[in-house]
Amino acid sequence: MLTDATREKLKHVSTATLATALFKRGLRRQYLQDVHPLRFKGDNMVGPAYTLRYMPAREDLNPISVFQDRAHPQRKAVEECPPGAVMVIDSRRDARAASAGSILVTRLMVRGCAGIVTDGGFRDSPEIADLALPSYHHRPSAPTNLTIHQAIDINVPIGCGDAPVFPGDIVVGDGEGVIVIPAHLADEIADEATEMTAFEDFVTEKVREGRSILGLYPPTDEQSKIDFADWRARTGR
Repeated sequence: MLTDATREKLKHVSTATLATALFKRGLRRQYLQDVHPLRFKGDNMVGPAYTLRYMPAREDLNPISVFQDRAHPQRKAVEECPPGAVMVIDSRRDARAASAGSILVTRLMVRGCAGIVTDGGFRDSPEIADLALPSYHHRPSAPTNLTIHQAIDINVPIGCGDAPVFPGDIVVGDGEGVIVIPAHLADEIADEATEMTAFEDFVTEKVREGRSILGLYPPTDEQSKIDFADWRARTGR
């Protein structure tokens, strides 16, 4: 489970820092490629993944009437995505048709979900950008999903933006993009990223003061380690 403490830590670290922490553990493909925030409002998106998978649409199985079925996987997913979770949609990196529109995203927001991510596109993207729910996609796309995508599976392992996403993995989105942390690593990655962020803030301050990065980043000079310890004591970091 994602603890409140880990969720709070992940709200204050960047996807870049998380990518480095994951790289140290041999995980190189956790950052979603070509997926961007519609409008980043300053707060990280954090939550466990709840997934929806699309496959290429077959026309005879994908008429507009399928939405009359209350068990349609897309509609069902919107109504079952747990509060605090992030819906992650595998749209096969195909933005020729929308993965969802503003009404469905609004429903997720009202239900208390933490965000929505697709490697395809959203229709009604200006309206979605104005919502309080963090939303990430590749680009706007007006056509209904039925023209290209067929919703086929809920809460199964998927690929999104070339990254593997398993249900329950921890999804973090910032102003740059989205990264996925394997669930069993979430606590230790959050702790390490918090430490890394403190050090990077210290380094940034020193570089702005005119200090060379040599011996500072990484801190191969003993004086850099001493200065960092003093900075932490002074700033409470």
